[in-house]
Amino acid sequence: MSRSPQAPDRQDLREFHYTAQDFELVRNLLYKRAGINLSSTKDQMVYSRLARRLRSLNLRSFTEYFSYLEQHDEEWQQFINALTTNLTSFFRENHHFEMLAAHVRKSAHARRPLRIWCSASSTGEEPYSLAMTMIEALGTLTPDVEIIASDIDTGVLVTARAGVYPEERVEQLALPRKKQFFLRGKGAQVGKVRVRPELQALIEFRQINLLDTDWGVAAGLDVIFCRNVMIYFDKPTQSKILERMIKLLRPDGLFFAGHSESFVHASHIVKLLERTVYRPVVRGH
Repeated sequence: MSRSPQAPDRQDLREFHYTAQDFELVRNLLYKRAGINLSSTKDQMVYSRLARRLRSLNLRSFTEYFSYLEQHDEEWQQFINALTTNLTSFFRENHHFEMLAAHVRKSAHARRPLRIWCSASSTGEEPYSLAMTMIEALGTLTPDVEIIASDIDTGVLVTARAGVYPEERVEQLALPRKKQFFLRGKGAQVGKVRVRPELQALIEFRQINLLDTDWGVAAGLDVIFCRNVMIYFDKPTQSKILERMIKLLRPDGLFFAGHSESFVHASHIVKLLERTVYRPVVRGH
């Protein structure tokens, strides 16, 4: 009986030599630079994304790329951009925006701007959803609201600042929202929509690495959206970042987490109000 030819090893099919040691080094570098605890199952994702950087830089191996990283500080941001995942949509987990609107209406009498930090803005859908919520809740296109929208990935922030999206990105929105908040593209921009300037005026986009010692965000925030971010950090890093964030919130402020995130291990920092929505634990209470 003849034996069928053995399937080629995956390594033989790859453009660049890539070992388990290379993958572990990437995981360690990403953790050190961004605090992201990359899953041990993401080896193929790491290869495919960093292979693009090797091609772009005309490098021949991962070993050369690691040397390049050490010699070119500007490449670290490209390294982080390549390995961060940006899944988002307008009004994702809509119950959060409904709760936020109710909270804001109750706070509308305050004689100061409402301040919101969206700490993982990705390509902009979340902060623009926040801006729409503020406009609807307060009944004006120019509410007294300040939104800081940050991300570690400089690439997605370019898209966010531009505020231009394929039409299919807004298909799920109600028609009144689409008419009020988006401009349809014409000519070369057919098939695209642009957010209205009034939305952009409410938002300041910034690059912030949550591991940095100084975020440049002043205390006295009313709301922090930090959704589907903590899942990338280990528990000690989660607790450290959460504690720093909560110190920036007003005592009656709200902290919105992602649907798969829980802070039962941090009951000394936050108390659960309802599904994935928290409030600071006030000392002495």
